[in-house]
Amino acid sequence: MRDALHNAGSWLLDYGYALIWQARTVLSRTDPAEFGTGTAVPVLILPGVYERWPFMRPLIELLHEHGHPVHVVTPLGTNRRPVAASATIVADYLQSQNLHNVVIVAHSKGGLIGKYLMTQLDPDARITRLVAISTPFSGSRYARYLLMPSLRAFSGTNPHLAALAADKRLNAQVVSIFGRFDPHIPEGSILPGAENVLIDTGGHFRILGHPETHRQVLAAVARAN
Repeated sequence: MRDALHNAGSWLLDYGYALIWQARTVLSRTDPAEFGTGTAVPVLILPGVYERWPFMRPLIELLHEHGHPVHVVTPLGTNRRPVAASATIVADYLQSQNLHNVVIVAHSKGGLIGKYLMTQLDPDARITRLVAISTPFSGSRYARYLLMPSLRAFSGTNPHLAALAADKRLNAQVVSIFGRFDPHIPEGSILPGAENVLIDTGGHFRILGHPETHRQVLAAVARAN
């Protein structure tokens, strides 16, 4: 009973965080180019479904403050396209910007896009590491009950998602970060062969602002030097 109440509290706090940052995203007038300077390892940000790039601004600012040029792919918009289509857009961006030795820092669906990109669309090995936060690598059993195709695609029975999960070639280049309770992904975010990092917090969104998440992201990106 205590765990159920605790998880319910985490769920409420999680959606409070999401609502606040969605509102800030709508109001944001920041030019993402201002985060593109720096001499450390370049970082590419991939947000989750229905998230524009400013949703991940706390991590963007943190990484930029530590000397990383941070790139966002604005044509993704709210990230509702299928994973493969989104990955193609990102691959075109990497090529157009001539980026190499890139670390992807992603949230939720962004991690799926990052893994697809690494395994299918990166013949020049431009990407060295994927740091994925709250990513449904094995899908979510709840997705089958959702009406929107952009969310139903996260079902573990989706053949495209199942094929991506079965491809373990580059899992060792992935750091998967997740909380002890995720209301959207009851299966969890453990990825076999990856570095799996548990953060002592609940929620799918709020973990993006957790100090330990920030520490782990910075450490994972630094190890890509």
